[in-house]
Amino acid sequence: MLLRNLRISGTDGALVDILPINGTIAAISPASDKTTGVDFDGRWVSPGLWDNHVHFSQWALVQQRLDVSTAASAREAAAMVARALDVAAPEPEPFIGYGFRDALWNDAPTVEALDAAGGARPVVLVSGDLHTVWLNTAALSLFGHAGHPTGVLVEEAAFAITRRLGAVADEVLDRWVESASKAAAARGVVGIVDLEMTWNLDTWRRRIGAGNRSLRVEFGVYAQHLERAIELGLHSGQKIDDLLTVGPLKLISDGSLNTRTAYCFDEYPGLAGAEYPQGMLTLPPEELLPLMRRGAEAGLLPTVHAIGDHANSLALDAFAEIGMGGRIEHAQLLADSDLARFGELCVVASVQPDHALDDRDVADHYWTGRTGRAFALRGLLDAGATLAMGSDAPVSPLDPWNTVTAAVTRSRGEREPWHPEQRISVAEALAASTRTSVEVGQLADLVITEVDPLALDDVRGMTVSATLLGGGFTHRTI
Repeated sequence: MLLRNLRISGTDGALVDILPINGTIAAISPASDKTTGVDFDGRWVSPGLWDNHVHFSQWALVQQRLDVSTAASAREAAAMVARALDVAAPEPEPFIGYGFRDALWNDAPTVEALDAAGGARPVVLVSGDLHTVWLNTAALSLFGHAGHPTGVLVEEAAFAITRRLGAVADEVLDRWVESASKAAAARGVVGIVDLEMTWNLDTWRRRIGAGNRSLRVEFGVYAQHLERAIELGLHSGQKIDDLLTVGPLKLISDGSLNTRTAYCFDEYPGLAGAEYPQGMLTLPPEELLPLMRRGAEAGLLPTVHAIGDHANSLALDAFAEIGMGGRIEHAQLLADSDLARFGELCVVASVQPDHALDDRDVADHYWTGRTGRAFALRGLLDAGATLAMGSDAPVSPLDPWNTVTAAVTRSRGEREPWHPEQRISVAEALAASTRTSVEVGQLADLVITEVDPLALDDVRGMTVSATLLGGGFTHRTI
């Protein structure tokens, strides 16, 4: 199908026709007077966008849950739950909310507050960073934590509950995932790296086989599934089918900033004397290194979750020890001496720029005096690192235009840019959000927009006229 009268982003705007054949761009020629195909009337074409870090089932699930992200206190979050339950049909199933961020609240989440809101019905609130859950008495009993003093669980205990909350019927979740896939395609997304904390091979085979063909998917393998993946002979980059590819081996080495478990060289303010005053190292080197080696020997590229500066240093040490590259997910706080190591060790910095805007006040409070090296995108690029950008959805919305704008402007709304010295250009941000180019021989994974993205700094709300995956429309408004 001929795509007519397009302008290629980043060029002088000369009109061209593009011919995709068998999934790739077969020809690009000056616009003709042909009437076959689709006339795009001078719109702009760019490479399709990738989100390099998502939890896709969680992203689909939170669309069905109470949004408590605007709560400014535990009292306010509990009141939101009470109001929602007042109009909800009585059910035995847990009532679930998502998105609270308690790091700067002036009151602490308590089991009593959720008991008053939820009564006898189990209530679970999942934090915006996915590293904390807050439960009432009924939910604590249901999930095997009866008698817990606060109702607040973090890290692996929280992940275990989140996994159980996601255990809805396959046909229901797949329907929600298909809707979320189409919504992503409508924003110009052609591919995702799905780091859902489960066994994703069979899940995505089922979804794609049932007709969910809106996105290319690279699925991650977690440590608990490493031996299963090796037994099946899986390796990173292996094509399962035309849309499904084996992704990296995902290993979680520390916690998160909002949960105050990101592992840092310095103590968190107010946590002196606590069990983990510098954050939590969930995979120390003596456990991390054998897993990385085992995966690397099987051809599974290691990708290590590291948010605190000490966790990042240890992860880089581990990559140096095993003698191969990979990825670090998040890389939020970095020692200055570690910036260049990303490039030297061929470790990709898989970053989520929108988190900088969500977390700026939390970082200013808990990483006081160090935020010049937080979310250091400019510093990483200048030191020779490669960036891969994503959303970490549902932690941030799955919309690469938001991601790009956050990296370029370091601001949201009327606020002044936060550490503007760490801004990068639109071209650099788009390069970290794409995998192809608009050239003959490249995959015909394309996004068509009303304006040239490279002509703007703020591309939030970009109007997407069409998205093509392998030359076929996954979204189209004209």
